[in-house]
Amino acid sequence: MDSGLLSTILGFILFLVKIYQYGMIVYFLTSWLPSLREGAFGQFLGKIYEPFLEPFRKIIPPLGMLDISSIVAFITLSLFYVGLINIFNMIVPVVPIL
Repeated sequence: MDSGLLSTILGFILFLVKIYQYGMIVYFLTSWLPSLREGAFGQFLGKIYEPFLEPFRKIIPPLGMLDISSIVAFITLSLFYVGLINIFNMIVPVVPIL
C-alpha cells in the first residue's frame, strides 16, 4: 500500500478521534447545566457519548458527586489516539506525527 494513502487514512481517522474528543468535552460541560443536558442538543450528545462512557461507569463507580469514569474514558480515548499514531509509524515510518 502507498505510504501517502496510509497517511491520508491515518489523518482522517485522527481527525475523527479529535472531533469525538472535543465533543466529549462539550458533553461533560453540559452536565453542569442540567437544562442543556435535558434539551435536544444534550440528548443528541448523550446518544453519541453514553454508549462509550457506559462500560467505564460499570467498572468505576462514582465517588460522591465526582464521576471519575468520564475522566478515565477521556484518557483512554487520548491513549487510543497516540497508539494509532505509533502503530502507523511502525508500519510506515514516514508518517508524520499529527
